[in-house]
Order: sequence, then C-alpha cells, then structure tokens
Amino acid sequence: MNMQNYIYLFFFRNIKGSDDLVTGDASYIKMINRSLIISKIIEHGMISRADLAKITGLNKATISVQAAELLAEELIIETKQEHKNLGRRPIMLSLNHQAGYSLGIDLDKSVITFTLSDLSGSPLDTHIIEIKAFDYNLMVKLLAEQITHYKQRCSQSPYGLIGVVIGIHGIVNNDETIYFVPRHQWHNKNLKADLQNETGINVYIENNANLCSFAEIVYKHYQSENLLSVSLYSGIGLGIMVNSKLLKGCDGYAGEIGHMIIVPDGLPCRCGNHGCWEQYASESSFMKQLSKIHNIEYVTYNEINQWFVEQDPVTCKLMKDFIKFLSYGLNNIINLYNPEILVINSELLRLYPNALEEIKAHLTSTVGQYHKLQISEFGKNACSMGACALAIKNFLEVKELCFSIEFKTKKSVPQ
Repeated sequence: MNMQNYIYLFFFRNIKGSDDLVTGDASYIKMINRSLIISKIIEHGMISRADLAKITGLNKATISVQAAELLAEELIIETKQEHKNLGRRPIMLSLNHQAGYSLGIDLDKSVITFTLSDLSGSPLDTHIIEIKAFDYNLMVKLLAEQITHYKQRCSQSPYGLIGVVIGIHGIVNNDETIYFVPRHQWHNKNLKADLQNETGINVYIENNANLCSFAEIVYKHYQSENLLSVSLYSGIGLGIMVNSKLLKGCDGYAGEIGHMIIVPDGLPCRCGNHGCWEQYASESSFMKQLSKIHNIEYVTYNEINQWFVEQDPVTCKLMKDFIKFLSYGLNNIINLYNPEILVINSELLRLYPNALEEIKAHLTSTVGQYHKLQISEFGKNACSMGACALAIKNFLEVKELCFSIEFKTKKSVPQ
C-alpha cells in the first residue's frame, strides 16, 4: 500500500471513528488502485508490470493481483515485447480495445451524428442522419432504433455496447434530464430514462459544449488542467474544464455563454433577451446573413470556401465583422477564467486564412491573459468524439482518461 492509500485509510478511520470499516476501506482502496492502473495502461498504451509499479507507487503484489483480475475480465491483454537483448522478453500489458464499444451521438438542430469507437477511443465509423421533424416521441423512436442496431453489431465482443452518450444543444440538468432545447422546443424531457427503457443500454445525457471540451482534454491536451472550448455552430456553447473536471454550475447550466449580451438592445434572441453573442458570432447567424446577401436559400461550407479563395468582398467584409464580434466575447471569457488553453471549435474559422492572427489582433487587453489560443482540429466531430470518450470513462470507472490515436487510421468494425 502506498502513502496515498494510507492517507485515505487515516481519513476514513478518524472521520468515521470505527475500525469496523476496514473491509469497506480495503474495497475502496482496491477500487482506487484499479482505476489508477487502468488509467496508466491507457496512457502508456503498453506497459510492463514492473513499470506500472514504479509509475503508480503500488507494490508488485498489488499490481499482479489487479492485472490478473483485469486479464480474467478480458479488459486487458498480455503481449511479449520484441527486443534484441539477452534474457526473457518483458510481458507487456495493454487495454483490450475490442472488449467493448462506445457510441457517441451529437443531436444537433438538423442532423444527428453517430460515432462508434473501440475502448481505445479510436473512431470506427461515423454516419449522419438528417432530421426534419423534431417531435420528441419520434426522436426517441429513431434514436432507440439506431442504438439497438449498434447494440446488435457489437454483441459478439465481451462487453458489447458499453454505453451511449448523447450531446444536447441545449440546457441539461445535473441529473441528466433535459431542461430546454431551443431549436427543438423541448422542455423538461427525460431522454435518458426513455432510451434506457427502450434499449436496455446505459445512456448518458450531456451538453454538447461540455463534450467538445472533454474531447479536447482527453485526446489533445491531457496535460492541461484548465481548458475552455467554445463551439460556434447552431449557437455558442462553452465547455469549461477546471482542475481536469467539468465546471457545470449549481444546476448544470454553466457555459450558456452564447446568451451573454454584447450589444445592448440588439438583435432578438430565442432566450428572450436582445443582443446575445450567438446572434453575432455563431456560424448559423453568419450563414443566415450570407444567405440573405447572396440571395441563396442555404449556403454551404464549400461555397464559403470558394468565396474566401476568390476574396469575394461581401463575404470577406462579413467575416471581418464576425471575427470582431467573436473577439468581444472571447475577451470577456478570458477575463473571467484566465484559461491555460482556449480552443475555438468552428468549421468556418478552419476555412478562413489567418483566422487566429486576426482574432489575436483584437485581443489587446493587458489584463486578460491566456497561454494558448487555437482552432480545434476535431471540427464537427468534437461532440461525438467527446461522447465516446465519456462513455468509456464511465464504463472503466477511471478518474482520468487520455487517448493518443491517429484519426485517419481505419480499423475493423464489428458486424
């Protein structure tokens, strides 16, 4: 037992005042050790028992017992590592990627994105369904059918479909019920319970911006403890990671930053106020303006990219205004949180040349400080990827998770 575990035992015995809890303490310590071991195996990809003992501070006997249990449960596998030195080849432990699969779902205003991943967080396939009707009962039926389909596809693996996480573009309570989805006009819906009853699968509901920030910290910035992710698509959402944990507020509503007023008495917003940030700096607001100016019913990213390449003066002027209003809100966020890393998730900014440079040029305050500002590499996959990672974290019951994967690598999908 390492020093950290002695501290846990001391705390329990002195606060609770009884040695009758030793058995419970031992179970709790075992759970902590298991979580730590799994996290380190995932972090290193492949690691020996001896190195696990060094990294975790646990003794070799504890490592051996835990490894044996995880092997029996088929959550990890053993591999003999190739080496040129004399002596026995070290036996390496790694996560069994095919032990189960997670499903991440991004439920946006007009499309639903489904991403299936293995236990390493590697996406196996992604497909998108366009939606035109937003009736809640019809949506439950559609989602249940898709989840059941994936459940059947994954049934041959030891743990099958280990969980489903759904990203909601709206307000989600801390108990995972949906308080309000403006685009669908859903109020007080228990999508979690409805889908679990239909499918028999563990379902988790989370705000989409929170899942985007979770994807950033799990896949790209796992050494950062303070990260903000701003998503600019149908509205504007803020995912807040502080001390490696999601900051969700008293009821779960923290991060509704799109409804920060930046233009007093400005454009009306669905929330009931006027001049909200998302009316000026979300991609949906930009595309509405662009559609009106070009007299086109629906503007595509390909068309916008072409206008950028041609340096269309109307599109470029609108983009300058978009970045100006975006920077107003970012300045406020930086002053509020002093983030280590601020990630902006936007397909539009990914297309626009020198987007970061122009944004930084507007952030001239000597008071507001941040260490790194960047545009997300995930794009519109951030929410569903974060959802997959959260499902895996919940299944493995680990405190921290970090994945290192090549997104372009194709893997076999369970059929």
